[in-house]
Amino acid sequence: MLLERGLEREVPKLHREGVVIRHFGRKDNLAPSLQKKIADAWTLTHDNRRIALNVAFNYGGRAEIVQAIQRIIAAGLAPEQIDEALVSRYLYTEGLPDPDLIIRTGGEMRLSNFLIWQAAYAEYYATSTYWPDFDQEELRKALMEYARRERRFGKVPIPG
Repeated sequence: MLLERGLEREVPKLHREGVVIRHFGRKDNLAPSLQKKIADAWTLTHDNRRIALNVAFNYGGRAEIVQAIQRIIAAGLAPEQIDEALVSRYLYTEGLPDPDLIIRTGGEMRLSNFLIWQAAYAEYYATSTYWPDFDQEELRKALMEYARRERRFGKVPIPG
């Protein structure tokens, strides 16, 4: 009910601000009224380009990968056609860049099944600050820490 109410209340305002709203997660087992509100939000905002709001609701990274594989098989693609780029096109995040930084609040030190494919080369930042208190200063701290890191994208540095 919280998501339904939030969509009712916020979508018109977000649309006026140029926000595109995308849903990440399974919809098939949600209440039909919520499925409709999610679809209506996308229909209204899909041409907006100012900023994207990606809502991960009823989402799990493993389930996302399984669903992508099921859709690839259903499309009749041969095994030799399957590569990382193809799998990425079948994920909920199709068309979006992989995250560069994932911030975990509340002192948790795990990914919790969140964007596990997309986060392969993301930097991870954990803070003991809980989400409701994560403010502009906390974001600045995370970004400063991120800026100090050397990104290697899986490459092992060779000494000397």
